[in-house]
Amino acid sequence: MDLPDFIELESTPKLERPTMVAAFRGWNDAGASASLAAGYLRAATDAERFAVIDSEPFVDYQQTRPRVELEDGYVRHIEWPVTELYASESSGLVLLLGSEPNFRWRSYTDAVCAIAVDLGVDLLITLGALLADTPHTREVPVSSTASDQALIDQLGLTRSNYSGPTGIVGVLHEACARASLRSASLWAATPHYISATPNPRAAVALLNRLSELVDTPGPSSDLERAASEYQLRVAEAIADDPDVLAYVEQLEAQAEEEDAPSGDELARQFERYLREQGDDGG
Repeated sequence: MDLPDFIELESTPKLERPTMVAAFRGWNDAGASASLAAGYLRAATDAERFAVIDSEPFVDYQQTRPRVELEDGYVRHIEWPVTELYASESSGLVLLLGSEPNFRWRSYTDAVCAIAVDLGVDLLITLGALLADTPHTREVPVSSTASDQALIDQLGLTRSNYSGPTGIVGVLHEACARASLRSASLWAATPHYISATPNPRAAVALLNRLSELVDTPGPSSDLERAASEYQLRVAEAIADDPDVLAYVEQLEAQAEEEDAPSGDELARQFERYLREQGDDGG
């Protein structure tokens, strides 16, 4: 591979037309749902790390600080917030997991696309999660979008019609288009009145939808159990708050009337979420 010097290639996996799944911690990851789903896929497929993208050109260390770690109780080393890439030769899956960078998004996403093209990636799918007007008592809505009409028809996706502020996920899809790399986007909608993380229910919803599209491993029984326990904890947490309970009932009534949020409604909620994130300084 002829790649930029900020990419450290540790090995070259042998893959045939793999699918790349990318998740970024931070702005695009409400409830840490997307990163939890990607981390689960790494374990479920026994994916091994083959490359890292160095944080030095892309990260503000005052925002995303490196960590001091101890080995054997006394040897100290610095753990830097790199982007890691994993590959599973048995499942034909490439996983990218890192934090949303602070700088040089075009260089960063071009590098991700260069890796994907060199590996012969057939499809890149991003995972994300947003805060929305959805009750925790209902199934987690997941929007599945793309811009390529052939891919929309093939996988039963909807066309992305979102217009507004974007995160690294949106920039990555634009880079994919320039690199002639097919891409799709999955977004789970999580209740905005729940701040606890991680949200295993949303991670389960993302994994189920991803499995329907490209036959990746679905959630394990342990993760399903964690999702059920999470819902019980949420119910207990709001049980003594009449204002929140009344609001949840209102959302439930809306959900029953609408059956499920439309793509346009999710897009509006997505735009509001990103604008609010931007107003808060990201």
